Amino acid sequence: MEVVFPVHLNPVVRNAAKEAFKDVENVHLIEPLEVYDFHNIASRSFLILTDSGGIQEEAPSLGVPVLVLRNETERPEGVKAGTLKLVGTETEQVEKQIKILLESTSEYMKMSKAQNPYGDGLSSERIMEILEKEFIK
Repeated sequence: MEVVFPVHLNPVVRNAAKEAFKDVENVHLIEPLEVYDFHNIASRSFLILTDSGGIQEEAPSLGVPVLVLRNETERPEGVKAGTLKLVGTETEQVEKQIKILLESTSEYMKMSKAQNPYGDGLSSERIMEILEKEFIK
């Protein structure tokens, strides 16, 4: 399995990541991504591990399960819907949750097919319909 890790620009984070993964061949440390490139990579990913609130909101639209590396989240609707799972920051618990998703098709499908609590991605079409109805008569 290959791991792509867009590393935060913070020098403390960058140095820690470089040190932690310097001898791990299947972990690819890359620069932070523009939104289009991030969505391209994320949509082709099996799983996303993050502590980012923005990614917690975006990834469910891509149908990719998200393990949240925090003890709490400002996105409880994602946890309730089943698109996100809070796993904390303890290595043993994170590894356990990754293993569950790697080994259990039903657990994986439950997360990847959960209804996106942040919308269905059709808002722009709905807006256009309203604009056309109201202004292009």
